[in-house]
Amino acid sequence: MKRNIFSRVFGFYYEGFKGMTIGRTLWIIILIKLFVMFAILKLFFFPDFLKTNFENDEQRSNYVIEQLTQPK
Repeated sequence: MKRNIFSRVFGFYYEGFKGMTIGRTLWIIILIKLFVMFAILKLFFFPDFLKTNFENDEQRSNYVIEQLTQPK
């Protein structure tokens, strides 16, 4: 019986991760670094520019349209 491509790919990775020893530690480090990059840094270094500078959705959308359509 032939399995579909998704079940074969899932089985491939499942068996590979099941047999890991050092790899698990490395994946935990990678996941922690991704969390820090996307969650923590976003909070402190990338404020919500549109939310803080405009009062409603109409003003935000007008600003975005202007920025996308004006020649540089």
